[in-house]
Amino acid sequence: MTQPTPETTRPDGATATNQVPIRDLGVIGDRRTAAVIDRMGRILWYCPCRFDGPSLLAGLLDPAGGDWRIEIDGARPGSRRYLDGSGMLETRLEVAAGELVVLDWMTSGPQAPVGVLVREFGEAPTPLRVVIDPRPDYGRKPARVSADADAVTIEGMTLYGSHPLRVEDGRAVMELPAGERGWMALSDAPLTRPDPATLDNWRGHTLGHWHGLDEAVDYDGVFAEELRQSLRAIRLCTHEESGATVAAVTTSLPEIAGGGRNWDYRYVWLRDAGMIVSALLRLCQKDSEGEQYLKFICRCTGTSEKYPMAVFTDLDCETAPGETELPLEGWRGSRPVRIGNGAADQLQLDAYANVALAAKLLYREGRSDGRAHWDVVSDICDFLADNWQEPDHGIWEETPPKPYVSGKVVAACALESAADYADEEEARRWRAAAGEIRDWVARNGLTSEGAYAVYPGSEEVDVTAALFPVWDYSAADTPEMRATMAALEREWSPDGKLFRRRLECADGHEEGVFVTAGFWVAQYWVMRGELERARAIIEAGIAQANDLGLFAEEADPATGEMLGNIPQGFAHAALIGAVIDLNRALEAHAKEKSNG
Repeated sequence: MTQPTPETTRPDGATATNQVPIRDLGVIGDRRTAAVIDRMGRILWYCPCRFDGPSLLAGLLDPAGGDWRIEIDGARPGSRRYLDGSGMLETRLEVAAGELVVLDWMTSGPQAPVGVLVREFGEAPTPLRVVIDPRPDYGRKPARVSADADAVTIEGMTLYGSHPLRVEDGRAVMELPAGERGWMALSDAPLTRPDPATLDNWRGHTLGHWHGLDEAVDYDGVFAEELRQSLRAIRLCTHEESGATVAAVTTSLPEIAGGGRNWDYRYVWLRDAGMIVSALLRLCQKDSEGEQYLKFICRCTGTSEKYPMAVFTDLDCETAPGETELPLEGWRGSRPVRIGNGAADQLQLDAYANVALAAKLLYREGRSDGRAHWDVVSDICDFLADNWQEPDHGIWEETPPKPYVSGKVVAACALESAADYADEEEARRWRAAAGEIRDWVARNGLTSEGAYAVYPGSEEVDVTAALFPVWDYSAADTPEMRATMAALEREWSPDGKLFRRRLECADGHEEGVFVTAGFWVAQYWVMRGELERARAIIEAGIAQANDLGLFAEEADPATGEMLGNIPQGFAHAALIGAVIDLNRALEAHAKEKSNG
């Protein structure tokens, strides 16, 4: 930190806020924004009002970045859980005199106020202090904190407490005596001072809102609990008003600890659309969440001067801001810390193709009147038909652009799937372009072993090829797919269950395993009919989640350490897809056996 601010203090023995293992992080939210909490009940990341807004608390990325902590002597972390399937997080802290139960949540639903973060404290086993140490705008500004008769104002927000609040050195403090219960509530906007009955009412409505979301889910097959955990994680990343889902709620948690591959994931990627829309449509048969996400994506036309739309946007369907580096220490010294993202105007064929594939799912499931968003889908397919030959930055956003085979393949699949719903002339043109792509891949896209290459001339493979059968590009048991999967297991998997991605601009072996990739491979083995193998791969992937069922982007297969931003919506959607595929195959197998 470069500006003069009071030193952040912490209880003796507590881990520095930016040293907390990613595995120890939990997330609460109101489907507008989110707060990140560690096992000691410290809120280490919070961006009021919206996921991609400036932070008020950024201790996760710098010890002087601000936090909201509980100071209680001798505390150690106990158990934690989400309350009754909701996004409300209960954390227990153990001390010699007993246990403190903390319930953290954000008001949700039409009958609760918008933008209130509530912290409820059970009976204090020993005297304690709760301290909010705000450092606004990613720690770049001194906080404006002032007290009045019954509240504290923090950067225009209002903090209420069950016990008297005071201001100390720019921090708001509340003391809770032994044997007493308490609460604090931070509101985005002025609010009539709540009382315990008001909090009970808000809590009930918030729980009811989460339960209402769950009513859309009709699933009781294998991995049911893990599937519901993943759906909750996606919802915690979803901006309810717009229907958009951000890739994760954090920025700059690194792909390599101490390294520089640290990106801001608080934006909405086209690339994620196909998988997330698929997960929501297949799982939430009575809900429109998947449709709302696709509707958001299709509103984003005009965000690029060169392409159908930017490959990712902010929550307003606007081009995401360019990258800015912040003067923060970084998680475990991983610098630079970035906000914004400079890849928005890259050419990524797979991103556009995934929008068309998502639309196909909507049409196929019969969940839409007519051909929803057809003007956008047809524009994308025309673009793919005219531009598939161009080198692009690929699914991993690499530079410089290259003719990545996976981008060509998914473009062909998008064109073929959209042609099924097109008029005669469109269908003819798109199928012709898809045929050209298939010819090109057959001539140029294979290694000397006959596996699908990363790009022409490369002898390497990438785990995205496991999706080729899932996208309907090829059967799962073709010689090319068999050779590809053998190469993936040999070169990119430590155990045949977890997989790394292949990178052009870095050594993918230096990263952890890419959590999403294992679920892609599981889907492949379901298509091959090797269901127990698929189940084992899914189990290995699930083991990379933390105790709350949250995935980060990557994990170290040797230590289990989580790496990258959290929760990773892409990974959670991939788990849902793999589990649904496995469950349907198991049900079909059981039916065949029962029929003799």
